[in-house]
Formats: sequence, C-alpha cells, structure tokens
Amino acid sequence: MTERAEPAGISYASAGVDIEAGDRAVELLKPLAKKATRPEVRGGLGGFAGLFALRSYREPVLASSTDGVGTKLAVAQAMDKHDTVGIDLVAMVVDDLVVCGAEPLFLQDYIAVGRTVPERISELVAGIANGCVMAGCALLGGETAEHPGLMAPDHYDISATGVGVVEADDVLGPDRVKPGDVLIGMSSTGLHSNGYSLARKVLLEIDRMNLAGHVEEFGRTLGEELLEPTRIYAKDCLALIAETQVRTFCHVTGGGLAGNLERVVPPGLTAEIDRGTWTPAPIFMMIAQRGRVERTEMEKTFNLGVGMVAVVAPEDTDRALAVLTARHLNCWTLGVVTKGGKDSPRAKLVGRHPRF
Repeated sequence: MTERAEPAGISYASAGVDIEAGDRAVELLKPLAKKATRPEVRGGLGGFAGLFALRSYREPVLASSTDGVGTKLAVAQAMDKHDTVGIDLVAMVVDDLVVCGAEPLFLQDYIAVGRTVPERISELVAGIANGCVMAGCALLGGETAEHPGLMAPDHYDISATGVGVVEADDVLGPDRVKPGDVLIGMSSTGLHSNGYSLARKVLLEIDRMNLAGHVEEFGRTLGEELLEPTRIYAKDCLALIAETQVRTFCHVTGGGLAGNLERVVPPGLTAEIDRGTWTPAPIFMMIAQRGRVERTEMEKTFNLGVGMVAVVAPEDTDRALAVLTARHLNCWTLGVVTKGGKDSPRAKLVGRHPRF
C-alpha cells in the first residue's frame, strides 16, 4: 500500500513574507547608513535601537518631526525610479526641524512594501542616505515591513522621523517677529513633495500626458520634472542663523505660501508677500492652464516656486541675501511684515505674478 504524502506545512514565506530577502536588503543598506553618519552615533546598523550621544549644551531643547513623501511615490513607481524620493523624505523632515532653529541630528526611516525586493529597498535608502548627507544628519536606522495582501507587490510607502537640537534661548518662532521684518524667499526645485494628487490628476488623467514624453518647457521628460528632488535647506538656514538676526523660518509645504507663513507670524502682524517679485516655474503654469485651476487653488496647494522663507531683521536683509547667494541659492526679498488690525490675516499675497 502506497503511503500518502503529508501536505507541506505552511510557512511565513508561503504567506508572502520573505525573511531571507529582508536579510539581503539589510546587508545592502549597511554601507549606505555608514555613509550618512555623525561623530555622535554609537553602535551600528542591526541593533534594536539607534544610539546617539548628545554633545554638551547649556540648555538643549530637542525638536522632532515626522513626515512622508505622499503620492509623489506613485510617479516613482510608475517610472521604476526609486533613488531620489528618499531625498524628498529627508527634506520634508529636516526642513521642518530647522524652522525653529534646530540643527538636524539624526533620522530614522520606515519603509512599508508589498514585497521585499532588496535592490529596490537599497535604492530607496540610497536616496535617504544622500539626503542625510546633504542635511548634515545621521541615518540612525529604520524599519522595513513587508505587507503582502495589504499592499500590491510593487507598491511601497516611506516615512521618517527626525530629531534636532537647539539651545533653549536660541529657539526661533513667532514671538521674535516684529513689524518691519523682511521676508527672504528661497527658490524651490519645483513641486517638492506637495500637491501631487492634483498634479497627477491634471497632467496624467485629464491631459493624458506621458511620463516618458519630452516636454520642451522643461528640457526633459515629464517624469524627470515631477521627480526632481525637494531642495534641502537645512544647512543654508543654519548658515543664515550664524550670520544674521533670523526671527524664524517658514517651510512651504501643504497649504502653500500664505498658509504656512500664518503659522510663524503672531496675531496683530501680517506677512505681506509680493507676487511681483518672482515668476513661478513652467510646471506650475502648465498645471494651472491645462487643468484650469484657479489661482487661489494653486496658491494653497503648491509652493509656486518658493520652498523656504526666512524672516530677518530689516538691517540684515542685504547680509542675508549675500549669505544665501554665496551658497548658490536663488533668493530675493519676497515681502515685509506689517502691523495688522484685530481681524487682519497673518499672511497675504498682493500684486500679480509676471506671466502667470
């Protein structure tokens, strides 16, 4: 009598989780994390927690920020290009930290995938590591989680938390802003990581543009334009703090220029932004025109070419512009802080954009 073979037992791998692939990914990530480090880092990749030794501070205040990249990831996945969105991730975190004057110290990432592909995870972390180097912070570790059945095999999402430090008496904020202070605009590299749901709706669904198609206005493909990494301003802002009287910064993300400036201007004052001081890049004009998007909607969804704003003492305006220009950053006087009435908005845009 022939014996009946016992059915093979169910394993984690048969349920969709490949532990061996995860281990291979970790090996690929080790040199990347080693590249993005600081002298204060203790231990290496692979422990249960990252260790970071604080330097001596008189009265240190820790600042923390958590963010993601949003639906810009859909463009990266459609183009099968994954080595730049990590820069976006770092930018969204560290440029929030520096608003209060904090120096970014370290970042930890979280990558959720439908299926572990070590080489793709390595590309993602390569971008994160490059971003950390640009920001001057350490990549202190992270987590990769495989979610079969919850996410499609080739889909992923990324997020990160960053920590910075600032002396208690050096914390920047609305309480330092005064009438007459000057707004210094710093140019963006495009959409950065905000408004991609609207941009994709207009350009890919309504206008049916091809990500691989060359666009004359951009001098490259649409996909390359949409994947242009977010500029990291952290080191520029810290240099500005060292050389001038900075009251605070404004990182222009979701909510647009006026919406974010309202967060750093106290009641009774108004940050008056002059639209006539800059021309939004072609990508913004294309979205507005092809989608028939109203100016008010554009202004509350996108940065329109201004990625960061410094609020500085009026006597330091020229010095601030010189410091940023020396760092090869396009900058200009964007507006001024004025006294407002009881019901005045904390930020408003005036005038018209040239050719927009």
